[in-house]
Amino acid sequence: MASKNSSSIKKEDTYDALRDKGYSKEKSARIANAQANDHQAPSRKGGKAAPYETWTRDALYERAQELDISGRSSMNKSDLIEALRG
Repeated sequence: MASKNSSSIKKEDTYDALRDKGYSKEKSARIANAQANDHQAPSRKGGKAAPYETWTRDALYERAQELDISGRSSMNKSDLIEALRG
């Protein structure tokens, strides 16, 4: 699958696995290339934020506003979670 992008993909097996899971081409490439770089550690857990499901709709809306997600004012909680993860 990654053969078209092989010049820019450093870790094709990781790229292919991420694409199979439904990740976008761009995100898959970023993660695969970061894992191939000794100076980055993308497999480590990030911050300690609670899962979006535990956030209130208002808190999700504020986060969507910070990220300038369009259409956020008409979204319900599950729509906001999906948009924030997108």
